[in-house]
Parts: sequence; structure tokens; C-alpha cells
Amino acid sequence: MSGSVLYDAPGPKAKRLARIVSVVAIVAIAGLLAGVIYALAIPRTTAAGAVLPGLFDPSRWDVFNDLAVWRAIGNGVLGTLQMAGIAAVLALAIGVLFSFARTASLAVIRIPSIVILEFFRGMPVLLMMLFILLVFATGAYWAGVAALALYNGAIIGEILRAGIAALPRGQREAGLSIGLSPLGTRFRIEFPQAARNMLPIIIAQLVVLLKDTALAYILGNTNDLLYQATKTLPNFFGNRYLYSFFFVALLIYLGLNLLLSWIARIVARRTGPGGRAVRPRIPRRGVHPEDDIDLSRVPDAGMGGGAGPLPSPR
Repeated sequence: MSGSVLYDAPGPKAKRLARIVSVVAIVAIAGLLAGVIYALAIPRTTAAGAVLPGLFDPSRWDVFNDLAVWRAIGNGVLGTLQMAGIAAVLALAIGVLFSFARTASLAVIRIPSIVILEFFRGMPVLLMMLFILLVFATGAYWAGVAALALYNGAIIGEILRAGIAALPRGQREAGLSIGLSPLGTRFRIEFPQAARNMLPIIIAQLVVLLKDTALAYILGNTNDLLYQATKTLPNFFGNRYLYSFFFVALLIYLGLNLLLSWIARIVARRTGPGGRAVRPRIPRRGVHPEDDIDLSRVPDAGMGGGAGPLPSPR
């Protein structure tokens, strides 16, 4: 009998085919990695005719012995994290506002918020950055922050709205039954539950926000890590170190994104179903839970008016 109701257990032929496909995939991936490593290791000839050693040559990495290089990279990391942090705070605030306006009972508030939200969701982030930079002349840094906040705020607003819509209807009815206003019920009962349920998805969206900060490089944001690695440092130390700086920036971006993804998985396990273990209350030996109940106050369940106090069981 199959152990799953969705599909039957694989037979010998299916297992053999799966092993063959796995081996072929591993060999193909290993070959691709070997090709990439070989392409990076061979010397390169520039347009001017100069021959540059391969990427793994020690002469391409001796520049990292200079503390000024790491100082510039650190400033780029701080600038990227600063942009992502400010944009994330603004995006969360905008997302909360969109979630309330999107689910408002008044059509005067709900319909315009839907139009604005869909507009921000449909516009590419880079195009929004360029629009803010050219129209409002805010500078490259604040144009990037504003565009990231608006775009990701619209996404987070839809995430929170979906979380509110997924709650049982009894949550809202319970809030209204105890005298809360519709807005108070939404703010005090529905929204905290929706935010907790959707927190892993929100953190995953913040990972996207962090990656999109690299788009501000096109605007000329000099505080960005990518700008420091591909413009400032190569212009000062020479273009022969361009690939080395780019590779280090790639590893830093990858590490930051993997860290946020790891945090999102931890939050998903903590906030998901069965995330918190409930410890049952075990009575001490010789002590029964019913000893704490005064059964003399329990009314008689019969048809009469009561047969007097019940003796407490011992």
C-alpha cells in the first residue's frame, strides 16, 4: 500500500532513472563550474594589448593587504545597509498604511488606494528611481531610498492584506461583539495576527529590497558597495583589480542575503503551525487537579433546585 495519497511509491525502474538523472546533473554542474574556473584562471588580453594574469594569480589579490581597500569596502557595506535600513522602515510604514486603506469599508478610501498600490507594484524599481531623480531632483541616494520604499511598501501592503483576509471571520466578529469599532478591531485583533503570520514573507521581501539597492549604482550613488567595488577602487588602484573587487563585493552581497534568508527560515519555524511547543501542566505525585476545585459550588445538574453541596472527592 502506498504511503502517500498523492502518488505511488517509486518502483525499481523509477529509482534507477532518478539515480541516473542525479548523476548526470551532478556531472553537468561540475563541468560548468570547471569551465567557469578555467575561464577565470586563464590570462586576458585587454583592448590596449596588455596581458592581465588570471583571476587566481597572487598579483591580482595583493591589493587587499592595504587597509584603505577594506576601509572603502566597509564604507560601501555601511552605505548599502543604511540605504536598505531606511528604505525598509519606510516600506513597512507604507505597507501598513496600504493594508489598512486597501481593506477599508469606505469605497472613497479603498478604490484610490487600490489604484495607487497597483501603480507602484507595476512600475519597475529602476524606472521609479529615475523618475524620482529627474522629476524631484532628490539626488541619487534619496531617489533610491524613495523608490525602494514605495515599491516594497506596496508589496508588503498586499502581503498584510492577504494575511488579514486569511484570518477566520470570527476574529472580526468577536472584536465587534465586545464593543470595539471596526478600525479598533482591525488594529488590535486582526492586524497583529496577520503581521505575525506573514512575518517570514515580509523578511523575504526585505531580502529583495537589499538586493535592489545595487540598482542605485546606475544613478551614481557613491555610497553603494557596488560603486565602491567597480568604480572608486579600480580607478584608484587600477583596472587590473576590477574582477577581484567585483568578486569580493559579490561574496559580501551573497553573505548578507543568505543571512537574511536564514533569519526568515528561523522566523518561519517559530511563527508557523507547531512552531511553539506547549508544555502540558503535569500535577505532582499524589495531587489531583480536581482537588483544587470546590465542588460544593457546582450547581446540581438535575431538574430540581439542587440537592445540597456535593462532597469533595478524596
